[in-house]
Amino acid sequence: TFTKRVPTNEEYKKAVGSNSRVNSDVQTRREGCTVSGTIHIPRVGGTLSVSVSPDAWRRATSVLAFGMDLLGGQKEDVDPFHGKLPNVTHYVHDVTFGAPFPPGKNPLQGAHHIMDNGSGVALANVAVKLVPTTYKRTFHSERETYQVSVSRHIVEPATLAAQRSMLLPGLMITYDFTPLAVRHVEKRENLFVFLSSLVGIVGGVFVTVGLVSGCLVNSAQAVAKKMD
Repeated sequence: TFTKRVPTNEEYKKAVGSNSRVNSDVQTRREGCTVSGTIHIPRVGGTLSVSVSPDAWRRATSVLAFGMDLLGGQKEDVDPFHGKLPNVTHYVHDVTFGAPFPPGKNPLQGAHHIMDNGSGVALANVAVKLVPTTYKRTFHSERETYQVSVSRHIVEPATLAAQRSMLLPGLMITYDFTPLAVRHVEKRENLFVFLSSLVGIVGGVFVTVGLVSGCLVNSAQAVAKKMD
């Protein structure tokens, strides 16, 4: 189930960062939305995408595929789509597969892709490898989760149009599961091991203090004899 709402000003700032041109463009249009929700997927590879509509992309690519401007814009315009397509710059608050894995960092958390190519239109292609992981903490039950490895690249709209690709501008997350699994277990040392280490440390301190004090006493006695 997914819900959609209008982004806050803070979310706009996170999405565009310090890029003033994209910031001005997005703030002027006041487009976009914040999507949140949960989806249950089988343990097979798949794709999650948020993109422009196929009809809008088909109409807009006429200027790239045929070298003709059928949208009525001026030649000196930086945006070849003349604002007919939304700016797909986005900020990923968090995308999590399964329960959190505290020892590792989620590379899909706090990621953003800024489309500063003039049109604000491109495809952020994110490939995710999921490593099944069993996580066991001391005094806690086992937890089945996933570790995440991510690679990403931006596909420009001219490339999509030239290749007549079926992919659409926006965000596309392709995930797949590795055939290997990891078992991560956190353990504490046995109490007797701790006590034996403690005794060894205390004994070493006493021996060291005895040697140092013996050297000081002998030195003082030797100096006193010379003075006599």
